[in-house]
Amino acid sequence: MKNKIHHKKMTVINGGHFSNLEGFYEEISQLFMKDEDWKVGTLDGFDDILYGVETDITWKDSQKSKEDLGFDLTKEFYENKIKQGKPFNVQLIQQKLDELIAGKGQTLFEILIEIIESHKNITLILD
Repeated sequence: MKNKIHHKKMTVINGGHFSNLEGFYEEISQLFMKDEDWKVGTLDGFDDILYGVETDITWKDSQKSKEDLGFDLTKEFYENKIKQGKPFNVQLIQQKLDELIAGKGQTLFEILIEIIESHKNITLILD
């Protein structure tokens, strides 16, 4: 009997398709949730849909995404949550914003990378 080589699924996130977090969620929803009647709309939701997923993810135009989802957008992301208040933990978000401004915090791009890399069945390739 010959051994069958089991190839992991390959998923491509195309950074050319989006320039903000909403666009990223849209891209992810199309890739992972075509047949679902809900879409990803939060960082936690993104994390949740990756449980049980086995795939290699190639993030095309990742340098563009790194810039798009960088300092400015992250700062705006936190400021909007602080303005909105509940249900967000404003103190925690203020702390994350302060860290970002001080150059110690993560950008949205780095947070998304960390979420993907926390799932051991997923291999991430930045292209």
